[in-house]
Amino acid sequence: MPPSTPPILPSILGVTHHQFVAACAERGIGSGRAMAAYRAFYLEGDASGVPEGFEGWIPPIVRRLEEEVSEGTTIKFCQRLDRQTGTPLSNRAADGVALGVLNNDGRVRHLDIESVIIPMIGRTGRKTHTLCVSSQVGCAMGCGFCETAQMGLIRSLTPAEIAAQWWAARWIEGVEIDNIVFMGMGEPLDNTDAVLQAIGCLTDHHGPRVAMSCVTISTVGRVDGLRRLSEQIQTPGWKRLGIALSVNAPNDSVRDRLMPVNRRWDMGELQSVMQRIVEVRGARKILFEYVLIPGVNDSMDHAGQLADWMAPFGKRDGKAPVGLLNVIPYNPRRDSPWPAPDENDVAAFVARMNELGVYTKRRRTKGRTAMAACGQLGTAEIRGRRFIGSPGTEPAGAKNGSDD
Repeated sequence: MPPSTPPILPSILGVTHHQFVAACAERGIGSGRAMAAYRAFYLEGDASGVPEGFEGWIPPIVRRLEEEVSEGTTIKFCQRLDRQTGTPLSNRAADGVALGVLNNDGRVRHLDIESVIIPMIGRTGRKTHTLCVSSQVGCAMGCGFCETAQMGLIRSLTPAEIAAQWWAARWIEGVEIDNIVFMGMGEPLDNTDAVLQAIGCLTDHHGPRVAMSCVTISTVGRVDGLRRLSEQIQTPGWKRLGIALSVNAPNDSVRDRLMPVNRRWDMGELQSVMQRIVEVRGARKILFEYVLIPGVNDSMDHAGQLADWMAPFGKRDGKAPVGLLNVIPYNPRRDSPWPAPDENDVAAFVARMNELGVYTKRRRTKGRTAMAACGQLGTAEIRGRRFIGSPGTEPAGAKNGSDD
């Protein structure tokens, strides 16, 4: 169970079975009835037994796109948050914004979140499905290659709203979900408490039953959040939580331009905190993500610099490397300043990284034409609007030595 959790809300969504039983007990509802309702809701999609006042509200799916790939069908679905659920997670302006019309701006009619179901076939031939979930409406990190970043941060999602994405995928779309990746809209470590609480629910063995080893948090590199994760994964049941770091650049100069978060926490600080995570996680692999952008970070010189930065995560004392580099061909966002890379250039970069001793794979592109691929999620009517800032980012050129 996460060490720090939001107040238990009168909802079956986003809480562990322990929390739900305790909340029911406060209202005189026995543990047997509470457990039966919890299991039926998550394991059968049956909400009929949920006690009055504890019903979970599933935001409706208002848009749905499909794209056929070799492994099956990639599905992007959009849920509409036009009903306030629960209480704000904090006193930040983002979490207190009313839903519906935002700040009396008539162009913003709805707050929508997007999730993607990705089919995969592994080496054994077994077909699985990965759910890419969102943790925020929009994002404050400002990465130039990302569609969500063009929205700005509107507000963070509650644990219930995060868990509702799994429920919709499982019981509305009817897809068995094997893996969950926090790689959708938003920066998970800009909403850490809610994300950890949601993971506690999603991995509950009486609930969704997703294995902790099948859940991955992907971050742009918020060092304060990564330090928090290094503590969290030392608690019972959390050591196998997957962690993915979006590096996306071979040096600070390139990363400063692509990812404003690097102006606060540079690549040296990032390397140090990731080494600490390796220490507490043992041999479990860490995923390093690298969006390959033509003319920006794809040269052979860039490959050499990146290999040097990743050296601490390579082979050590004859042991297998703990760092896996996942090269992601850039998926153009709307009005993108860059095209998608040429496949030959992608193959050459991957080959060079492997030659330099970095265990490197190329991520298959899925969902690009449906704007469902990596970096393409976002609500068009909100994009480009910068409503609020985030405690984790600073204005261009700023550098703050404090992590608080």
